[in-house]
Amino acid sequence: MKFLKLFLLLFVIQTQAQQGGMWIPSLLKGMNETEMKNLGMKMSVKEIYDVNQSSMKDAVPHFNGGCTSEVISPKGLILTNHHCGYSQIQSHSTVDHDYLADGFWAYKMEDELPNEGLTVTFIVKIEDVTTAVLNGTATLTNEAEKQKKIQENISALSNSLPKESWQENKIRTFYEGNQYMLFVTETFTDVRLVGAPPTSIGKFGSDTDNWVWPRHTGDFSLFRIYADKNNHPAKYSKDNVPYTPKHFLPISLDGVAEDDFTLVFGYPGKTNEYLPAVAIEQIVNELNPAKIEIRDKALKVADGFMRKDNAIKIQYASKYASIANYWKKWIGETQGLKKSNAVAVKREAEKAFQQKIVKAGKEKEYGTLLADFEKNYAAIAPYAVAREYFMETVQRNTEMLSTGFKLYQLEQVYNAKGEQAFNDRKTNLISSLADFYKNFNATVDEKVFEQLIDLYANQSSKQFLPKGLTNINAKNLASEIYSKSKLKDYDSLKKLLSGDAKTVIANLNADPAFILVKELSDKYTKEIAPKYDEINLEITALQRTYMKAQLELNTDSRIFPDANSTLRVTYGKVKGYEPKDATLYTPITYLDGVMEKYIPGDYEFDVPAKLIDLYKTKDYGPYSENGKMPVNFIGTNHTTGGNSGSPAIDAYGNLIGLNFDRVWEGTMSDIYYDPSICRNIMVDIRYVLFIMDKYAGAKNLISELKLVHPKQGKTLKKKTLSKK
Repeated sequence: MKFLKLFLLLFVIQTQAQQGGMWIPSLLKGMNETEMKNLGMKMSVKEIYDVNQSSMKDAVPHFNGGCTSEVISPKGLILTNHHCGYSQIQSHSTVDHDYLADGFWAYKMEDELPNEGLTVTFIVKIEDVTTAVLNGTATLTNEAEKQKKIQENISALSNSLPKESWQENKIRTFYEGNQYMLFVTETFTDVRLVGAPPTSIGKFGSDTDNWVWPRHTGDFSLFRIYADKNNHPAKYSKDNVPYTPKHFLPISLDGVAEDDFTLVFGYPGKTNEYLPAVAIEQIVNELNPAKIEIRDKALKVADGFMRKDNAIKIQYASKYASIANYWKKWIGETQGLKKSNAVAVKREAEKAFQQKIVKAGKEKEYGTLLADFEKNYAAIAPYAVAREYFMETVQRNTEMLSTGFKLYQLEQVYNAKGEQAFNDRKTNLISSLADFYKNFNATVDEKVFEQLIDLYANQSSKQFLPKGLTNINAKNLASEIYSKSKLKDYDSLKKLLSGDAKTVIANLNADPAFILVKELSDKYTKEIAPKYDEINLEITALQRTYMKAQLELNTDSRIFPDANSTLRVTYGKVKGYEPKDATLYTPITYLDGVMEKYIPGDYEFDVPAKLIDLYKTKDYGPYSENGKMPVNFIGTNHTTGGNSGSPAIDAYGNLIGLNFDRVWEGTMSDIYYDPSICRNIMVDIRYVLFIMDKYAGAKNLISELKLVHPKQGKTLKKKTLSKK
């Protein structure tokens, strides 16, 4: 395939050091290696990825499908973020042993705690299987038929390509379907909790500091991988032994300085770096504003109740954080896209792209691409906005409506599959909603409903508005529904769902909340979703062709594949930035900043007494720098969700930090990376070691680690460690 041959040239062109990009580790030889060397890297790319010898890839497993972790000892000890291990820490917590509040440390291996369902997955090797996946698709013109054939090929290859019995073949698409890569993986399921600081360290700053710099969070937790006697994956057993890794990361005690090389290795989730200007314009001007406004109103209602009632504050803390997370991200993303003039930059690039099409004589293949994008994004706009209103109002932010939607889906199961399937789904639904109702507050939700349904009725497109929302009084409608609906408490819901399928369906269709949800959902499933999916399929095909053209016509450019939860390398430097006029952020924070933010008793900014004592006595062991305790630092590494827990690695291949967030102004890097304002946030590994050693006294864990001084060219001897 000619375009893939041209794509491979991207990796051998000599160029000046640049930053940004999420690169496939098996394809670093050439241009990427040159860039990394120019940025200060001292190791070779074979030390990062080698299929025949142990390499850095063998020390960076996917953590539970959504985060990254790194192996840091020869006994299978792994490090990830506190927020990545939060649910496991929470699941082991009780009133008597509150590990969220107090932290948890296993001082011997037999005290380490098993976690049902927790997995870590290693990459064994990566291979290009594009030709085999696309076999038989060249003559197919219908997009749905083409995708069906591709999925059939992927399924057949996954089953037939060689692997060991304990391994798995996974095939993922790159460059919008222009390339396919095989990942051979090993997944371990016996993963035990080893250590975690209290949330006052691991989540210091909480929602207020989320997406913000300067940051002062010790966002880390420790787990250990266990294997069978052959060092292979095995279900939990007391007979399992600590996993012996092919590679583990040495840990640098030399710290970081501005302009130091940084490499972040991990599993970034999803980016959209190659959207056309018209798509970004739609995000900035229509989609993000709609989502932000909806969540803003929901958050203000919840915040008002939480400030007045501590019980509600506890009840809504997790839900509030979840809603606020992407609300804040979308605001920062929108501001960043505007500040960096992303739409204008894309428009200029598209003019140059159109000229290249003409120059290459490719008008027949690519000449109408940009015009087709304009046409299709104009066509999808009302459906895309309506889709966001439905999802944000019905499925996500109004809890009675989201419960009603699950019941709507239950009715659809009955209509499509009959009573047995209905009863199975009903049983599972009743069980799953038990925990939901423990934290459901009908008084709060009624006020959220009132605000959001008013928005829905007055801001969403009239063509998609059900009759039940025309000319409404939102307050009266809320009062009517929340006073009469059986969805407002668990006991009433169970009564509503008792009886045979026909009885339940009849009772549901008499409930005012369900009636409204059904009206909204029928509109969505019959008039919004089908047309959105139809146009979006056309856009997907256009995007694939657009990507193919980019690879063919821009052989002198850096073109990396969008993130898709596969193993990637991103490289950059430790670097401060200027978020706005006359404001300059330096790249490193210290424990002094924790104490400056300290608010006794506050759930976001409280500080443990022992940490205060260590600060006052400056008892930092060998982990301080010039009498100060480093906490976090920032770099120009191009990261996104999924990079949580990713190792930050120095020029020599040593661990220097732990990635956990991005700065607010740079959250638009999922769509457009600008090295002047895009920064990732990392925990300094010395702060992790300080908490483990001086705060927790977990010297058993410290003794497992290989501590080095790469800037001094030596390994730290055990006798120099703190013994206090």
